[in-house]
Amino acid sequence: MKIDLTDTTSSKINKSLVLGRRAIGTPAVGMVLTLVIVTDEENAYDALKAANEASREHPSRKLVVIKRVSRSPRDRAKARLDAEVRVGADAGTGETVILRLRGEVIDHAQSVVLPLLLPDAPVVVWWPVNAPIDPAADPLGALAQRRVTDTYNAEHPIRELADRAEAYTPGDTDLAWTRITPWRSMLAAALDQVACEVVSAEVEGEEFNPSVELLAMWLAGRLGITVRRTASIGPGLTAVRLETDCGPIVLDRPDGSLATLCVQGQPDRAVALKRRETAELIAEELRRLDPDDTYAAALRYGVERLVEGGPASDAGGSGGGDAGGRSASGAAAPKPPDADAPDAGAPDAGAPDAGDDTETGAASAAADGASGAGTAPAAKSGGKKSPAKKAAAK
Repeated sequence: MKIDLTDTTSSKINKSLVLGRRAIGTPAVGMVLTLVIVTDEENAYDALKAANEASREHPSRKLVVIKRVSRSPRDRAKARLDAEVRVGADAGTGETVILRLRGEVIDHAQSVVLPLLLPDAPVVVWWPVNAPIDPAADPLGALAQRRVTDTYNAEHPIRELADRAEAYTPGDTDLAWTRITPWRSMLAAALDQVACEVVSAEVEGEEFNPSVELLAMWLAGRLGITVRRTASIGPGLTAVRLETDCGPIVLDRPDGSLATLCVQGQPDRAVALKRRETAELIAEELRRLDPDDTYAAALRYGVERLVEGGPASDAGGSGGGDAGGRSASGAAAPKPPDADAPDAGAPDAGAPDAGDDTETGAASAAADGASGAGTAPAAKSGGKKSPAKKAAAK
């Protein structure tokens, strides 16, 4: 059953919900939560479809808030609310209210949503796209116990992760984190089968995918190891390789559906690890309404290292844009060689090649022999060779 309301109010929408329930013969409210979906017109259909499928497991009242752009100053100055109420078979399991906001009411969406919330029931707000940097500070996010975003749809996913870490509030979560739940479960189960110590790890996945970054942060934070992130053509996460003192453990998924788990000394095993739809991800997030401390720890651990990645991670918005990948380490970064030498980085103006500036020990002697300067002692720096070379040139 569908009821269309034009230029309406929250009070009229509530009355329409009551009339709709009576018309279909179910006056009781048998819903466990309110799911508020904040999106645009382009993504509203897909988001509502995923929410309807998730409502089979979590009967809920779904409030879809669509903020429509007014083209003329006259339309922007006029507040207007249109609604579409769906109950019964048209709303899946529960009730659906589609709210289209125009004009000044866009800046006060919380005043429209607040009267429509189920009494004494949890509230979850989900931004499929265009999520605020600080969801808890958003007027709609302040109404909810859980706030769900999706960094995968951001323009710069890696930069978005860093912003999320700075603004994190208990109750925040991300579907990019939800996507790696099967991977985390499989890797934890694999490590339970062997009595080995993990030395390092490598996470491989497509570019512009924050799930790859989050999995690398989680491994580095939990195991206290160096985790290298490398790029692949995808789809999504493609492989995780753990180097242990008993041999490698590899979880490889090249096709996005079937993975192979390889453990040293055991036969290879095929594992169902398909990429999940948005409805499955939302259903998983609605199963728990308490703060996700594991997500918070992983998010905060990797932010500083993402910043240290420099332009390769920020300019392109991806963690795997550079050819050599990026690593997140559980220990301090190693000191560059020759960093304490006074003339290690200074070029030799009189040297015929650049190799004389950075040579030390045996490497210096080998480089001198290759460049024709083998008569100079290896212990001497490039600055002491310059006068002899200039005199020889004269």
